[in-house]
Amino acid sequence: MSPTFTTRPEIRGTFGVVSSTHWLASQVAMSVLERGGNAYDAAAAGGFMLQVVEPHLNGPGGEVPILFWSERDKRMQSLCGQGSAPALATPAYFRAMGLDMVPGIGLLPATVPGAFGAWLTLLRDHGTWELADVLRPAIDYARNGFPLVPRIPQAIFAVQDLFRQEWSSSAAVWMPDGKVPHPDRLFRTPGIAATYTRVLEEASRASDRRARIDAAHDIWYRGFVAQAIDNYYRNTAIRDTTGERNTGLLRLEDLADWRATYETPLTTDIGRYTVAKCGPWSQGTVLLQQLAMARHLGLDSVAPDSTEFVHRVAEAAKLAFADRLAWYGDPNAVDVPVAGLLSDEYARARAALINGQQASKVLNPGHPLGRVPRLPDLEAAVRTLAKADTRFGVGEPTFAQLPPVQEWAAREIFVGDTCHIDVIDRDGNMVAATPSGGWLSSSPAVPELGFSLTTRLQMTWLDDDLPGTLRPGMRPSTTLSPGMALRDGEPYMAFGTPGGDQQDQWTAPFFLRHALHGMNLQEAIDAPSWHVDHFPGSFWPRSTTLNRITVEGRMPAATLDGLRAAGHEVKVGADWSEGRISACTREPEAGGGLQLRAGANPRGMQSYAVGR
Repeated sequence: MSPTFTTRPEIRGTFGVVSSTHWLASQVAMSVLERGGNAYDAAAAGGFMLQVVEPHLNGPGGEVPILFWSERDKRMQSLCGQGSAPALATPAYFRAMGLDMVPGIGLLPATVPGAFGAWLTLLRDHGTWELADVLRPAIDYARNGFPLVPRIPQAIFAVQDLFRQEWSSSAAVWMPDGKVPHPDRLFRTPGIAATYTRVLEEASRASDRRARIDAAHDIWYRGFVAQAIDNYYRNTAIRDTTGERNTGLLRLEDLADWRATYETPLTTDIGRYTVAKCGPWSQGTVLLQQLAMARHLGLDSVAPDSTEFVHRVAEAAKLAFADRLAWYGDPNAVDVPVAGLLSDEYARARAALINGQQASKVLNPGHPLGRVPRLPDLEAAVRTLAKADTRFGVGEPTFAQLPPVQEWAAREIFVGDTCHIDVIDRDGNMVAATPSGGWLSSSPAVPELGFSLTTRLQMTWLDDDLPGTLRPGMRPSTTLSPGMALRDGEPYMAFGTPGGDQQDQWTAPFFLRHALHGMNLQEAIDAPSWHVDHFPGSFWPRSTTLNRITVEGRMPAATLDGLRAAGHEVKVGADWSEGRISACTREPEAGGGLQLRAGANPRGMQSYAVGR
């Protein structure tokens, strides 16, 4: 069925394609492909570049889940770069502080920073380049300067008082002359450049490529980087959302014992497609549940911008996110009923709950495998906010509504979070990765290193015996969610988006429009989108909103009227405000070789797709 809005073509290539949330990361990754690197080399180089040019969205102290297809092994795998909770982090510890939730900023919510280990593991086992060559662009831009997207100075402006009054190490990095940086001038982060340069210098003594990568990993998680983190988190008291100054819980032993791990992705089928996601320590299963329900919702027979399409997909999201709240967690620590959640019988039963006429106004987790769901204490957010210090930020600062910034206030400001990068090389290797964490305003920069650490522990609960309850050594159930798909059993698409709780909401209509309605990548990305709020937010203070749908203003008026008539609380956003998706595909050509395509999000004028 033809879409009813303006469409644009995809980027095409045969040498390689890259799509990411920043143009410099895309260009760096493509330059690696052009100089003989493969998709893993390119993705790692682009990922390290994102840490430098999007510091409000991710950093060296963050995390990254990765999905990839190896053409050599004819196999798709997940690589978990989500770090685990410190050994000292227990519900009892935080309750003894009088807290109902893990704080949203500061030192207390830190997990092991897994991004460095995950990128190195991917590079060591599947790449071809030296780590020094992969890191060189990031080091050069950090040392010599990079252009600031408007969101960066705006994010710094919002926390400038915190930096000046409390987080002096962050003020030294982000306000080196005492002022909020101007977006029209190059900005430098020499501390990051120095840290990466020292890692490379110390690792260069090893005998071969693999040994040098392993040495760099050891330096990061056992050497001077880990030692600097341990010293700072053990001995420095930092103000956070409790209103007090607290030391952290992360220790050298937590870092030394951690490794990125390979896993088999979870999958579900819809039509010709098999869609893959990371395990239930991520929210990726939410997309799989939505697609499984979509098999029973007749979406191919309704227009992709109609009330029927939006209503049914939105209601499926409500059900899937209720299941996330009740059932998702680290399968290494708790028993997650994945087989039940992804069974067709369960999907059919959940789809049958979607009323064709009326929006659900209740949180409704299901009973996979006959189990009885139990939800956390949703009033904890109310109690937390009543006594919290929110002057300097909340759990996910990159989604905050920030004030305008001086003379550039009139410019369009793009609100988003996290990063994403997809790469396919000429041989057909595919990578989809969603780096995040270590945001510049999430925790103070470690002085000797020049960067902040992830605060992902805020996504756990302090209630007893829930799948998402905080447990030492466990992975918090992150929102980060790269995607990959096979078509007719053959590797086809790498895709993903930033967006916190919106990630697997935005990708659901994108994928359905492509798979069921035949839109190309760019058409499906550009189409008007939406998200629902119908569950506790994943970030501090985890407040609960029910039955609200935020829809782009480009959506047809008849669709908006139909949603209101169905009982949805409709919030109309800006015309280009929902979705940050990027995607790449590969298809065999009749004469041999591959036809590669890519699309990137036009919203915010920051994402970029490139093909050669």
